[in-house]
Amino acid sequence: MNVDVTVVGAGPAGLMLASELALAGVRTRVLERRTEPQRDSRALTLHPRSVELMDQRGLLDRFLPLGRTVPGWHFAQLPTRLDFSVLDSRHGYTLFIAQARTEELLAERARELGVVIERGSEVAGLRQDADGVDVEVRGRDGAVETIRTGYVVGCDGGRSVVRQSAGIAFPGTDETLTGVLGDFATIDPGALDAARTGGVLVAPMEGGLTRLVLIDPERMRVPAAEPVTLEEFRTSLIQMCGTDCGVADPRWLSRFGNATRLAASYRSGRVLLAGDAAHIHFPAAGQGLNTGLQDAMNLGWKLAAEINGWAPPGLLDSYDAERRPVGQLVTENTEVQTLLAELTLVRQYQRPGAALRKLFDELLGMEEVNRTLAARVSGLGTAYPAGTVGTAMAAGADPLVGRRMPDVGLKAVGSEAIRVYELLPAGRFVHLDLAGDDPDLGAAVTPGWGSRVTAVTVTGREDHPDLDGVSEVLVRPDGHVAWATRTTGVGDRRAERRAALVAWAGTPA
Repeated sequence: MNVDVTVVGAGPAGLMLASELALAGVRTRVLERRTEPQRDSRALTLHPRSVELMDQRGLLDRFLPLGRTVPGWHFAQLPTRLDFSVLDSRHGYTLFIAQARTEELLAERARELGVVIERGSEVAGLRQDADGVDVEVRGRDGAVETIRTGYVVGCDGGRSVVRQSAGIAFPGTDETLTGVLGDFATIDPGALDAARTGGVLVAPMEGGLTRLVLIDPERMRVPAAEPVTLEEFRTSLIQMCGTDCGVADPRWLSRFGNATRLAASYRSGRVLLAGDAAHIHFPAAGQGLNTGLQDAMNLGWKLAAEINGWAPPGLLDSYDAERRPVGQLVTENTEVQTLLAELTLVRQYQRPGAALRKLFDELLGMEEVNRTLAARVSGLGTAYPAGTVGTAMAAGADPLVGRRMPDVGLKAVGSEAIRVYELLPAGRFVHLDLAGDDPDLGAAVTPGWGSRVTAVTVTGREDHPDLDGVSEVLVRPDGHVAWATRTTGVGDRRAERRAALVAWAGTPA
């Protein structure tokens, strides 16, 4: 067998996944049909949860200097902004960074870990059996060869050949509305306020470019496949805001639609899906790339555990159980945002549409509503249900289980002050004795799970309301909580601890 896992697609999700697999010692190759890295960037942001993921792997210092942070974000481009800064995160902001730059940094990381990225390699089909997958690959010269691999993960976009070859259904709705975007080297800065007032999204980009995004009521039924011309863009700007904003020298013009689909399953045997291969939707609030990165972070350590032979029953299946509901929520909220925009564009619905937008804007002014939607769009509100792994442990599970582990500062035995996320770059579980009263923690964990779990006895920590009364916690490699207990007796905790380790980190070596 050539490799353990073949990842199809060198976009953000595919590169992130490949890095996670390689971090765990899994032989991984990436197949990408494009011969060169993507120059143009459909996505421009990393939302707070994605920024946290980079922090957990020690990569954030690569991203921050190349981006720009903003504390607020939009929902359906309503005037009242979502406030990410009030959320429970050290990274309560969106990082403006072009997708092309994100892919460049993730490709660099993957190569550092030994991943082979094969450009000009297009997957033509695949067949799986009980022991592996045969993948038909068309090279740059047009010749087709068959490679053998243990697993295949399709990160190859909305038209995924992997998904289609595996027979995974992709139900949803077809495109009914389109918008256009343009990246311009020449623009009149004095006209940008008029553009914003006219409903045009304006985003400054690196290299002196300015992105304009709009939905023209007169052109919103044009199929996404129809190319955009500079003349069309200028005409739409004049109709919407009274000026063409002086746009010239377009670097990229593109049309995009609101087709919305969610894979019926994220797994079929030895074939799995992540990113746009699993979910597509209108690019409302910039959630697509971020959802794909978070898919990859969830899947990577689980698939690696399966390949490395220690995965407990149900671990790999939990990928679909945990991430598909997240995909469902994203597709639903983007449909709501699209509807809020479309109602004001269709003549007969303009008055009630405007009233509905006004009502939603008033709701966003309420702190609880704003926080709820901000948590959902940012990814910080994602919490996985107890029982996706270790079903018997679901009854009576601590409220912390499934949620993000707070990145509190710790003082551990034998170390300087450290934050929780600084314990996660190796991609292993982290077991914290927050009570600091079990001197035998290392002796209990290290012999059986030492290659999978880092055990830390905590002698002091920052206060955090979610951790009040918590005596021990098992943090997953993706930063979510696998198990927590508030039991005070050391002897009682040891039995709970062992059950949790077996349920999540497998039988001890």
